[in-house]
Amino acid sequence: MDTEDKSVREGTVTYDIRFRAIVPDSEEQIALIINVEAQNDFYPGYPLIKRGIYYCCRMISSQYGREFTGSHYEKIKKVYSIWICMKPPQYRENTITRYRLVEEYLVGEGKEPIRNYDLLSIIMLCLGGPDGSNYDGVLRMLDVLLSNETSEAEKRKILQDDYDIQMTQTMEREVSVMCNLSKGVEEKGVAKGILSSIKNLMETMGLTIEQAMAALKVPEGERQKYMDLLERQ
Repeated sequence: MDTEDKSVREGTVTYDIRFRAIVPDSEEQIALIINVEAQNDFYPGYPLIKRGIYYCCRMISSQYGREFTGSHYEKIKKVYSIWICMKPPQYRENTITRYRLVEEYLVGEGKEPIRNYDLLSIIMLCLGGPDGSNYDGVLRMLDVLLSNETSEAEKRKILQDDYDIQMTQTMEREVSVMCNLSKGVEEKGVAKGILSSIKNLMETMGLTIEQAMAALKVPEGERQKYMDLLERQ
C-alpha cells in the first residue's frame, strides 16, 4: 500500500511499510492492514507505544472512503502496527509485547463477538543479543537479518541452516532488502541526530539554519534535505 497517509487536519504520516494481508484459514476470510516500522531510537522524546496507537488509529480512520462508506462500519479492517526496536533499553531486550483492545465485564456479562472490537493491535519486538535470555525464534532471526555486523552471505546461511528457509532467488532478494533496511534505519538515526543539533544551535545561538549547518559542517549536497525536514516539523 501507499506509505503516505495524508489528512487535511492532521498532516501526513509516512509509514516504513504498509500492506494488506488475508487470513486464509479463517471461517470467514479476514482481511488485515499491517504497518511495520523499524525503530532505532527507543526514546525519541515520547513513549513509542503512543505513536504505535496513533498509527493504528490513522490506519482505521483512513479506511473511510476506501474500505467502507456511509455507516458501513462493519467493513472496517483490523490493523496492526508492528515495531521492530533494534536498540531497546536493557530491561526490554529480547521481548515481544502486544497491546490490544479487550472486553472487560464491569457489571454482568454482555458478551460481544470479538470481531466487533478487536480492531487494532500494536506489537513491540525488542531485539537484544545472544547474551540475553529468550534469544530464539523470531527475535534471533530479526536480530541476524538487521545486524550490520553480519554479512549477507552469513545471513543467508543462518536462515537456511537454522530456520529451514530455502534460499530461492526471491528469498535472496528479500534478504538484500532487509540488509538495506538495517542500513537505512542507522542512517535515519544519524540524520535525526544532525537535525536535533541544527535546531539546538538555532535556538540557543540564534543562528539561521544555513549558519547552523555550516557550523556543523553538513555537506552542501545534504543541506536541502535538512531544510525540508525542519520545515515539516
